[in-house]
Amino acid sequence: MKVLVTGANGQLGNSLRAIIERPAAEGIYFSQGFAKNQIPSAIANPARKDCHSERSEESVNSFEWVFTDVAELDITDRSAVRAMVQSQGIDVIVNCAGYTNVEGAEDHSDLAEKLNAEAVENLAVAMKEVDGLLVHISTDYVFGGKPLHAPISEEEEPAPQGVYAVTKLHGEEAVRRVGCRHIIIRTAWLYSEYGKNFVKTMLRLTSEKPSLKVVDDQRGTPTYAGDLASVILLLLSRMEGPAAEGIYFSQGFAKNQIPSAIATPTRSDNGVTYHFTDEGECTWYEFAREIALMAGHTDCDIQPCTSDEFPSKVHRPAYSVLDKSRIKQALSIDIPHWKSSLRRCLDAISK
Repeated sequence: MKVLVTGANGQLGNSLRAIIERPAAEGIYFSQGFAKNQIPSAIANPARKDCHSERSEESVNSFEWVFTDVAELDITDRSAVRAMVQSQGIDVIVNCAGYTNVEGAEDHSDLAEKLNAEAVENLAVAMKEVDGLLVHISTDYVFGGKPLHAPISEEEEPAPQGVYAVTKLHGEEAVRRVGCRHIIIRTAWLYSEYGKNFVKTMLRLTSEKPSLKVVDDQRGTPTYAGDLASVILLLLSRMEGPAAEGIYFSQGFAKNQIPSAIATPTRSDNGVTYHFTDEGECTWYEFAREIALMAGHTDCDIQPCTSDEFPSKVHRPAYSVLDKSRIKQALSIDIPHWKSSLRRCLDAISK
């Protein structure tokens, strides 16, 4: 199976690459839900090729990876996407690309729509044409316009607020409209050892400043990109096993209820939507305090404040904790608590 990763230089793309290059031995997978000896050989022994390599023969139990970013593939160019898929023999696209600058989207709405919706449609069309699978990453922001107070299920009606949220929902809608086989994963508060993110910003600020105010009226769940990458690889690994043997769902799903995006050989529907974050919940203030505490930056006085104290063009969700019951049942996994994943990320940063 040949997998194209778009947006490979971002947090999630880099995390996928890191897991592929450093599999089980370093304990990147979920310590409670995925033992070392359970890691599929497809992930533990992958074939990796650059985007210009010739397609090599591969066993049914191995993945071949093609990592691209804008320099290698402009996903806003439908003809270029089609050419890549057809020339490389791509079976799966994992779309890690997108316009993620929430504030910037308000000033660059056309670009946000192009990257978060039109480009996603291009990927979906390319997969539809070859009966391939699109794994697309979406966001908790699609629910930002609702006053919610309990973990949000996949069945909740979206209510996006702001350009970023609207364009991400348009991307989801494009995937479903095109009708390719797909898995949509909504996530939230993503961070990692790569690029710019809240964790790295707080590490810098709490080491430089004597005091700091952080918003305490927005509640959600931090998500380590390495954990999200692990789940994506788990979902892909299950595509190669026989559905009849019950390896997809061990807790109550009948064979005919297996989501079509990963069930084989028969498909009665085109896709499934999952929510995934780490476990637990907190505010940005609580998250910042934990980052500083774990990093030993205890000289910085971190104080809570309201969102109103930081004027913004964007209305951010006050509550965006996602209900992960569906994906936990689908994969029979225990998801790490955000604090334990934060520790792993900080350890990676410090190396």
